[in-house]
Amino acid sequence: MQIVAVDIGGTHARFAIAEITEGRVVSLAEPVTLKTAEHASFQTAWEAFGAGLGGAVPRHAAIAIATPIVGDVLKLTNNPWIIRPALIDEKLGLDGHVLVNDFEAVGHAVAQLPDDYFRHLSGPDAALPAQGIISILGPGTGLGVAHVLRARDGYHVLPCEGGHIDFAPLDAIEDAILARLRRRFRRVSVERIVCGPGLLNIYEALAELEGRAVQASDDKAIWSAALDGSDSLAAAALDRFCLSLGSVAGDIALAQGGQAVVIAGGLGLRLADHLPRSGFGERFTAKGRFEAMMGRLPVRLIVHPQPGLFGAAAAFAREQMA
Repeated sequence: MQIVAVDIGGTHARFAIAEITEGRVVSLAEPVTLKTAEHASFQTAWEAFGAGLGGAVPRHAAIAIATPIVGDVLKLTNNPWIIRPALIDEKLGLDGHVLVNDFEAVGHAVAQLPDDYFRHLSGPDAALPAQGIISILGPGTGLGVAHVLRARDGYHVLPCEGGHIDFAPLDAIEDAILARLRRRFRRVSVERIVCGPGLLNIYEALAELEGRAVQASDDKAIWSAALDGSDSLAAAALDRFCLSLGSVAGDIALAQGGQAVVIAGGLGLRLADHLPRSGFGERFTAKGRFEAMMGRLPVRLIVHPQPGLFGAAAAFAREQMA
């Protein structure tokens, strides 16, 4: 059976044709990526995708959206589109669909993908547990969080909004970052720091700390300068980003009772070589009386190129078997 898999984030909407058989995803075509800012709505982006197919669009869809799936109207956190779940089939010409949170979709990918799609980051170099809780988080336009409960009778994915917990600074520099962000936001969540635009927030705070004037820039330029080493302040901001990601990952694992952690998100792959050499692992385990326990948790990076699309299709396939 062919379906359309869709992954809608704050910056991009991705579409791909998926083939599912007996409750599993057997293939995922090359994705089409559209910028959400260049389309008025999900429907117009869907139509643009369909126009480029050169054939009939499948009549079923698996749709992952970067917002809680609650209520009659869905408003994305970092995207101006508004989606009404009850009207999706009518507006898109579908016979049926499955609608999930974007990191719920990533949870399905984590649960179903084989071990060779995961790379060791810190802690024991071990496979994800066959039973127990796997905590998942990933920075992109925002910070997604979910967890998977694996049991003898299968698995369950539990989405949440853990990216919006309070940011907890651990040293004087992070105190300064928090103080600056408090002047802009009444409440500073971890997503203000551990996400794509968060690097610019860190960069500007470090510049203020050193008394530097910062020329107008954007987070993409800061990311490029940080990764290629052309700007020492951007590199320092990236180090702080990795420290904060480690701290948040450890907090999420503690809160969820995770026996392993998976880092996902659009920035995860970009940081694949950087994270193991940063202070990520040390910050992950720096949990006081629970440091020894945290050191026993494997932390892995999902390296599938499109876990959101794969996971959305996996969620559809699993529901079809229910």
